[in-house]
Amino acid sequence: MSRIHIILDEIEKERFRLRAAREGTSLAEWIRHAAREKLVVAEQSERIESLDDLRAFFGACAARETGREPDWDEHRRVIDRSIRSGLADDA
Repeated sequence: MSRIHIILDEIEKERFRLRAAREGTSLAEWIRHAAREKLVVAEQSERIESLDDLRAFFGACAARETGREPDWDEHRRVIDRSIRSGLADDA
């Protein structure tokens, strides 16, 4: 683990510290958590702007997923079964 030094003005620091206290955590942990959340949002919003980006995206999806994708007939059977067993319109 390593340390970093963050410069905050006193008002901002106090606002962060109060929020952290309300959430039952230290200021340092609260800032780490906020930074991680920001990183996740940024990574989720990365844009696909080229064919290589698209190939990398699908490669990552294929590496992450397991099993096999059902064919359309299987999907359709699940949809039809769901429709038949759904709630009545007056529910």
